[in-house]
Amino acid sequence: MTDLTDLTIAEARKGLADKSFSAVELTEAHSAAIKAANRALNAYVLETPERALEMAKASDARIAKGEAGALEGIPLGIKDLFCTRDVRTTACSHILDRFTPTYESTVTSNLWDAGAVMLGKLNNDEFAMGSSNETSFYGEVINPWRREGSDAPLVPGGSSGGSSAAVAARLCLGATATDTGGSIRQPAAFTGTVGLKPTYGRCSRWGIVAFASSLDQAGPIARTVRDSAI
Repeated sequence: MTDLTDLTIAEARKGLADKSFSAVELTEAHSAAIKAANRALNAYVLETPERALEMAKASDARIAKGEAGALEGIPLGIKDLFCTRDVRTTACSHILDRFTPTYESTVTSNLWDAGAVMLGKLNNDEFAMGSSNETSFYGEVINPWRREGSDAPLVPGGSSGGSSAAVAARLCLGATATDTGGSIRQPAAFTGTVGLKPTYGRCSRWGIVAFASSLDQAGPIARTVRDSAI
């Protein structure tokens, strides 16, 4: 069987529907990949494997009942700009390093309602202010790609560099991101992934730490065009 972390979202949804593997197995494969690679890439600033496992078990129960949502059992990474209820949210700034929201952003709430699984919070430029993911309080993110013939580390783009690096390195099937002046599109280009900045207003900004409210927009980073559409 193909390594579960190599699947696209579309392939993973089909595999879950066909009972080829479980949401728990899919989640555990990604949690193991994060454990093995995150120290080198610094894509995640907070891993939530216990919560992910609970969410995956709930997804398997819904799949068994024929009640699967549109993203049932799909393991995603969440940019640390999105508020997540009872899970630390810092915008990768020391200013917010003890902030644990008592509410959920609209975007992530919709994802959980659709059955998605949260693997953890992803690194970004502090308050999304940057284009290389080198300004995070938690340290820079490293692009999993290298130039041909060189092992010199490269930036993954920003501010959604953790999201783009995690998707490219197979540390999640997809990720949330935000774009004010290119912070989805540029890191996607830097990592060979697919990013989409939706039309302003298409996705609610409620519960997203603001950079420039009149420009900020939430969107996905995924491996394929179809995955971003899903």
